Amino acid sequence: MPEAQYYTASAKHKGAFTLPAEFDGVVKEGALYHAVRAFRNNQRQGTAATKTKAEVSGGNRKPWRQKGTGRARQGSTRAPHWPGGGVAFGPQPRSYRTKLPRKVRQLARRSALNARAAQGAIHVLEAFSFEAPRTRQLAELLDALKLTGRHVLVLTAETNTNLCLSGRNIPGVQVLRYRDASAYDVLWADALVVEQGALAGGAPGADVAEAAPVEPAAKRGTGRAAGRAKTKTEKPAARAKAGARAKAARPAAKRAPKKKKKDGGDA
Repeated sequence: MPEAQYYTASAKHKGAFTLPAEFDGVVKEGALYHAVRAFRNNQRQGTAATKTKAEVSGGNRKPWRQKGTGRARQGSTRAPHWPGGGVAFGPQPRSYRTKLPRKVRQLARRSALNARAAQGAIHVLEAFSFEAPRTRQLAELLDALKLTGRHVLVLTAETNTNLCLSGRNIPGVQVLRYRDASAYDVLWADALVVEQGALAGGAPGADVAEAAPVEPAAKRGTGRAAGRAKTKTEKPAARAKAGARAKAARPAAKRAPKKKKKDGGDA
């Protein structure tokens, strides 16, 4: 399992931190490309627009007659080749929205984290102790970690308002929750400072305990064969008892006496 440097809340080095199973060392560059491309496309407003020949003012009459002047025929002074004319094939408002499958986003995020872990750019802190917004306190923390002047992504376990307010005035520092960080955010940063509580499954100086393999459940039969097998395994006494209860719960049918037909005689 990959490891990261482990620090206390005051940036004192304590050793190595074994990263959780999410850090499997696999980096998919194709997923990273699509994630970054989709992120940058979704930041575009798509409001670029130009006026066409029909939208510019003027040009509502023919500048000169069709024949006899020796000049080329013209129909309007607002054509694209005239000064002040409309633009041919110019940009129009559109949406650059790019959708990405959920599994591709997750794969890209894991790949980005694995890439930073392989570079040794992940620093794990026990906790962020910010009783009030203090920009100087965060700056001193980053300076102790030797991350001053670099793009740093600070990832917390839960929303930490004081930490967010402390980092918003420091250039190149971004504070997010660990689960909210995208692949683009991770790749943007030169170094990651992660709170220990955000890394579920990781442990300082110990390997991650692997979960015991789950045995597959026995297959259940279906169809008539399964029904016959189930019927054979039931006890006769239990079947008789269930039948008696069902019979007692069923209301007795009331039958009206049948009327005998009378033979009709001659009047």
